Amino acid sequence: MRYQISGKQIDIGESLTSYVKDGIGEVAAKFAQRPTEAHVTFSKDAHEFKCESTIHLSTGLTVAAEGRSTEIYDSFEKCAAKIEKQLRRYKRRLKDHHKVRATPVEVMEASAYILASESAENTSEPESLQPVIIAEMETKIQSLSVGEAVMQMELTDAPVLIFRNEGHKRLNVVYKRKDGNIGWVDPSNLE
Repeated sequence: MRYQISGKQIDIGESLTSYVKDGIGEVAAKFAQRPTEAHVTFSKDAHEFKCESTIHLSTGLTVAAEGRSTEIYDSFEKCAAKIEKQLRRYKRRLKDHHKVRATPVEVMEASAYILASESAENTSEPESLQPVIIAEMETKIQSLSVGEAVMQMELTDAPVLIFRNEGHKRLNVVYKRKDGNIGWVDPSNLE
């Protein structure tokens, strides 16, 4: 497995790097089939350290978590505990997914934009209805079944996931509703 361990305006020492590799390796060996790479980033937010971790599995699915604490090692422990909980909860489904899917998840490239939000202080009328683009980047849209999309959304703790439905190859959306249920938008009947 490849590791990318870095710090945002923080020096990451060899001791922490080896501690993270051991911790991620232990969790991945226990629950994941074949993880391919792990990205762990540490940053400081006021008085807390924040650890963000993303593990890419060989099936194409991704697991992501975040941990915060006043101690940097403890922030990693909290992050690793969240990843372990997610993988434990989905261990059976991940194994079943791996048996059914012989090839990795297909992805297609798409453009993603970050738009400027309208601040509460600015109460004047906008000059135009066109939003201001702050950043433009590339993203990947995975080709999944609806069940896999829900699992992927929950593994990454994302509020919404856009995916290409393997059944009919059209874009679909799954999202977390305020009532705790999962919503699914399938425009397949719009022809």
